[in-house]
Amino acid sequence: MHSENLSDWVHDHVFHTSNEAAERSTRLVMWITAISMVVEIVAGWWFNSMALLADGWHMSSHAVAIGLSAFAYATARRYSQDTRFAFGTWKIEILGGFASAIFLVGVAVMMLVGSVERFVSPEPIQYKQAIVIAVLGLFVNVICALILGKAHDHGHGHSHDHGHDHHHDLNLKSAYIHVIADAATSVLAIAALFGGWMFGWSWLDPLMGIVGAVLVAVWAKGLIADTGKVLLDREMDHPVVDEIREVVEAEANAGDTRITDLHVWRVGKQVYSCAMTVVTHDRTLTPETVRKRLSVHEEIVHSTIEIHYRLDELKKVQLAT
Repeated sequence: MHSENLSDWVHDHVFHTSNEAAERSTRLVMWITAISMVVEIVAGWWFNSMALLADGWHMSSHAVAIGLSAFAYATARRYSQDTRFAFGTWKIEILGGFASAIFLVGVAVMMLVGSVERFVSPEPIQYKQAIVIAVLGLFVNVICALILGKAHDHGHGHSHDHGHDHHHDLNLKSAYIHVIADAATSVLAIAALFGGWMFGWSWLDPLMGIVGAVLVAVWAKGLIADTGKVLLDREMDHPVVDEIREVVEAEANAGDTRITDLHVWRVGKQVYSCAMTVVTHDRTLTPETVRKRLSVHEEIVHSTIEIHYRLDELKKVQLAT
């Protein structure tokens, strides 16, 4: 296909549209979390509860991290048309999620250190007052989780399934994990406070702090793995790679067309870019033909294709494999 119009060959690199509902919800949750954080920290210090104080400080880092997620959404949207970003600004959101995961690691360390200190030097706790504040914190966490969960459902309602696993909004997921971690530590704090109040198990308060720290660390590890994979373009084990090879090579005559070099990376939540070198004896095969074959997979939104018509090298490649 030949075009005389230059505009037919020009296209933008905006492969991802931010979830506006997620951005609004994340900003709202940030403010709710910040207010709750102040209440829990003051109450934990006043009533001398390590579990409650740990939950408050835990929530403080969440307020910062969730704020970072909201900032990432706003930044990605602001620079979405900036041509200096070769494949769009989606990874700004992923970077926000990665930074939030690092905050979670810091939270886990802080909770662990504080809880061990309380084991070594226990202090009296005003259980009734602390329980009231912890229950209030749990209520706030549940509300925030519902807000972010609604935004998550809204995002999925506008996505398409091409037969692959769903790629969640990792920036939204990071904010959601922060809220769920808050809720979990609130539950642990309530359990610890009730145990101490009813049975005199004062050791339960710092123990629950340690359990909460381990739980947060596990969630942080998973989020770091998910976001780090995207940031480092570790996608060559994804099913879409095999699909690209199949669709380019399967229609060739007797396997004479081979992809000898292939690079695939994600440029949006469910979309990919690829660059490949194709070796073939078929002189009629063109980059346009290959792109037409790739078009059956809508998730391939950008491709760079290089073709070598060298039959002797093709035979060497076939013998080597």
